[in-house]
Amino acid sequence: MVSSLQIRVGLGLPEPHRSSSVDLIKQVPPPPRALSSAKHPLLRESMPRHVAVIMDGNRRWARMRGLPVGSGYEAGLGALRRMVELSSNLGIRVLTVFAFSSDNWFRPKVEVDVLMALFDRGLREELQNLVSADVRISVIGDSSKLFNSLQALLANAIETTKKNSKLHLIIAVNYSGRSDVVQACQKLAVKVKDGVIEPGAIDEVAFERELGTNCTDFPHPDLLIRTSGELRVSNFLLWQLAHTELYFTESLWPDFGEDEFLQALSSFQERQRRFGC
Repeated sequence: MVSSLQIRVGLGLPEPHRSSSVDLIKQVPPPPRALSSAKHPLLRESMPRHVAVIMDGNRRWARMRGLPVGSGYEAGLGALRRMVELSSNLGIRVLTVFAFSSDNWFRPKVEVDVLMALFDRGLREELQNLVSADVRISVIGDSSKLFNSLQALLANAIETTKKNSKLHLIIAVNYSGRSDVVQACQKLAVKVKDGVIEPGAIDEVAFERELGTNCTDFPHPDLLIRTSGELRVSNFLLWQLAHTELYFTESLWPDFGEDEFLQALSSFQERQRRFGC
């Protein structure tokens, strides 16, 4: 019978002055290795290398509880901690999260300010924990429009974690899939104009080198998870999602925990992937 590894995660990455409750049950190694619980058996060799997540439902979560919108984003940060912890433990190589869309600037200013402040505080508080967990941080999107202090924090996080290798956490901030494609075209056009490359040399490989996800060896997500019951990709990784398996759940992002994540991974492993029609 296949041996199993059960992973019980409490708060995910530890918060300052607060201990985490990660309990790893002893693993028996004979292949194929099954992971998690009997309810959601997983095989390590069939784990997606790259998981992308649209973290939707924070505002709805807060409103359903009569709480300020900021409380929903705060709870969403806790869900992200859990996701990072679980992804690292399960052997996933890349986790890309849609933290802030370029369209989010049209939300009320007070809400945007809350998001930026939470982003700032989260980076300050979690960076050392991420370093200790061997997590590398990259950012995609146009970060030049962020507050100068937040730009500096992001640059420091990228530099501090650049040699880490257990999990690559890619944070999409002020990101647009369409804009990513446009800027890649612009870069290639400049190279053609300057005589660096010939137009005939432009192929999919050359194009992908100019996309934001050129920071990883696994730029194409194997699995996209979207929470809150919405059934769309919302201008996220439009080029990179060409052959990605999609998983939609009714759970709001702050409620998305270990069981829901394992269910998504189990669904992925039950599918027969086809990279054509």
